[in-house]
Amino acid sequence: MLITPAYAQAAAGGSDASSMLVQFAPLALIFVVFYFFLIRPQQQKAKQQRSMLDSIRRGDRVVTAGGLIGTVAKVVNNEEVLIDLADNVRVRAVRSTISQVLAKTEPAKEAKTKDGDTAANDDTATTTPAKDDDAKTPAWRRMLGLR
Repeated sequence: MLITPAYAQAAAGGSDASSMLVQFAPLALIFVVFYFFLIRPQQQKAKQQRSMLDSIRRGDRVVTAGGLIGTVAKVVNNEEVLIDLADNVRVRAVRSTISQVLAKTEPAKEAKTKDGDTAANDDTATTTPAKDDDAKTPAWRRMLGLR
């Protein structure tokens, strides 16, 4: 007996739902892999960068996106900072152009006001850079911000 291809295809058509599931399973797997290997790490890195930029204060040593290394002299507002690059060289930089913070300063001690409330203003308080083991770290690692 001869069976035509049309009858053979019709006989296999009873499992349409399972065949669609089998077709979409690799696509779903690819999306899951992309999420865990590309999207999620990028979101975490962006969150770290945002928190680093939000925590910048006076006295921090920073590297700009252009490769300039300097010390934050003043936080002007949420968008701008003043950076000391050398003696008598101060530039105004957009906060988002700071690519990394090399050395953080210690938080300023809280000062008592005459009302008895405590107030700590990072822009006006004097701070000193955090003590790192600079003597033990090679100079090339310090320049790159590696510890």
